[in-house]
Amino acid sequence: KLCEGILNILEKDTKTSCQVACLEALRILSRDKKVLVPVTTKRNMQILMRLAKLDTVEDPLERASEFPVIVEALKCLCNIIFNSAVAQKLSLELNLAAMLCNLLEKCKDQQFVDDIKCFDLRLLFLLSLLHTDIRSQLRQELQGVQVLTQALESSLSVRWTEEYKTAEDRDRPPLSLQETDCAIEALKALFNVTLDSWNVHSENESHQFRYMAAILRHCLLTTGPTEDKTEELHSNAVNLLSNVPVSCLDVLISPSSQEETDIKYNGMNMGAIQILLDFMEKRIDKGSSYREGLTPVLSLLTECCRTHRNIRKFIKAQVLPPLRDVSNRPEVGTTVRNKLVRLMTHVDLGVKQIAAEFLFVLCKERVDSLLKYTGYGNAAGLLAARGLLAGGRGDHWYSDDEDTDTEEYKSAKPNINLITGHLEEPMPNPMDEMTEEQKEYEAMKLVNMFDKLSRDELIKPMGVRPDGTMAPLEEAVSQYHTNKQDSSDSD
Repeated sequence: KLCEGILNILEKDTKTSCQVACLEALRILSRDKKVLVPVTTKRNMQILMRLAKLDTVEDPLERASEFPVIVEALKCLCNIIFNSAVAQKLSLELNLAAMLCNLLEKCKDQQFVDDIKCFDLRLLFLLSLLHTDIRSQLRQELQGVQVLTQALESSLSVRWTEEYKTAEDRDRPPLSLQETDCAIEALKALFNVTLDSWNVHSENESHQFRYMAAILRHCLLTTGPTEDKTEELHSNAVNLLSNVPVSCLDVLISPSSQEETDIKYNGMNMGAIQILLDFMEKRIDKGSSYREGLTPVLSLLTECCRTHRNIRKFIKAQVLPPLRDVSNRPEVGTTVRNKLVRLMTHVDLGVKQIAAEFLFVLCKERVDSLLKYTGYGNAAGLLAARGLLAGGRGDHWYSDDEDTDTEEYKSAKPNINLITGHLEEPMPNPMDEMTEEQKEYEAMKLVNMFDKLSRDELIKPMGVRPDGTMAPLEEAVSQYHTNKQDSSDSD
């Protein structure tokens, strides 16, 4: 009854202060799903849309006194659409997404509309998250990618120096809280609208994604009002970069000029890539929520390294520098390499796979190079999954430049344990002082133990086929014998 009474008052022309008070009350009530039934009707949704200035296509936003009403009406719509499946369907029927895009256009050159813009973007994010039809409508009919990219560009106050290059100002102050929130909401909405966009079909789409990637590079080089807000901003930028076709990510690096950042490689400005690496390490150090927090940035860096040579070489120099001290196991220590190698044996299969894949790509998908940096024990899971236990290379082609081993590594190499990947002192052979009978007894004892475990099906002995994949031991041995016979050239 209270909701219906409030909406009856809002339908009439009342004073602005009265409208704001009614909308604030409705916003609080709309958090409760049980009271939403009277609100989620076509008539009542239209009342709120009118108050949010969504039904006026041509009228500009002029009277600042009306802005609090618009903001509160948008907040109410956010709560109602989030909590009600009926409201989500009505949004499609009432063409709410098109009206929100129109309001966003009105906000483009207006002052004091950051709150309106922020909740407009939040509502677009919710609609694109909760209703797939609205997502496709935004992408195909409403030029949603272009509209949202412009909103993001405006929030970050981007200035262009070249087609895909923004101005870098080291003394630029951090973004305000409102600007940061607007940028975050735009990033989240863009993420939903650009899902499944890895395949670019036209030159215009390619330009749009390169333009977006250039803005996202600017976003990575921007700081928010607090450390937490900066991390949230960069996290959403990373998520969106994961949707950008990998061929368009070359704009993350650009030819470096003298006045720009000191982080350079082969004459290219690597500032954004360094921020991605720092962000990745910070997420590893956090020690929790790896699947949500770490895998997006690891996947992004892996694809960048696989496709763009300069990025791969710069990251490898940071993550896998030439080995010097091999006295400790690869997973022991505080370097980025140590932290990533520890993830290769993580309990979460997805985290384990993407960490191993990242290091494998940095090694140009060469098994011998990966084993040098990680040890066979840590790499066994990846190699088994890829059918590379017998050695070799992955499927992708990389440039032929070779790793140069340090003198320290070369001198230690003969004594490195290939399984653990570190230097070990020679261990005394426990069989040196045994007689032949004792050796035979111990060997048979071991065979019997394995036989019992195998017959009880507690373990299943496996072998490596000639093609590098795993198979039951009997099958692997028979394939080796077959190959040997086939390859013998008897007269």
